[in-house]
Amino acid sequence: MTLVSYAVNDHVATVTLNDGENRFNPNFLNAFLETLDDIEKNTDATTLVVTSSHEKIFSNGIDLEWLVPVIQSGDVVRAKDFFYLLNRLFKRIATYPLLTIAAISGHAFAGGAIMCCAFDFRFMRSDRGFFCFPEVDLGIPFLPGMNALLKKAMPMYMVETMQYTGARLTAEQCVAHHIMTKAAPMETLMEETTAFAMTVNKRRPIVAEMKKRLNKEIITAIDIEDVPYIESGKFNIG
Repeated sequence: MTLVSYAVNDHVATVTLNDGENRFNPNFLNAFLETLDDIEKNTDATTLVVTSSHEKIFSNGIDLEWLVPVIQSGDVVRAKDFFYLLNRLFKRIATYPLLTIAAISGHAFAGGAIMCCAFDFRFMRSDRGFFCFPEVDLGIPFLPGMNALLKKAMPMYMVETMQYTGARLTAEQCVAHHIMTKAAPMETLMEETTAFAMTVNKRRPIVAEMKKRLNKEIITAIDIEDVPYIESGKFNIG
């Protein structure tokens, strides 16, 4: 099974993340980016749905088993390349010329939860899974681009609450705080997500331009503000 696969039904492209816990390492990130490129270039889809094949996890974020040894070995160039690649994925989703929907089929932790914030809409499984930013307990401060993504997807009081406390939110709590569009049990999550996706069929050029303007702060943060932090080679990991 490929790390990332997709299928198209009418105007909806559904991407499935197949790499176990879908942790971020170069192989996974490149496979995801290549899939997004393929959908944009070789299909007429106007709406994107992303889900996971794992039975209880959507994405657990950065693959620390891969990254920590890289940092501890002093391979600063490789570590910097990783963070630039991660930012490429975040920015790609936030500026993708299709309307994007995350079908969060389980736990979304750390970088996985940040990635969810890059989507335009979020549906989450209600019977299992938490949405959480545990970085405060790991001693890892967010990059400016990550903060900008969080502010896109949730009210500021929840950005502060979740960052400072590392609280784990259920799908229903996320809906109550306007982080998720809707919560649904696993057996109907994809049905409800796809039904919503079928109702939105907008032209790519107008979607792309709207995202360029709406997400200007995210683009600036990733392209400009993140650079000094990454170039410093000082990563609070490992």
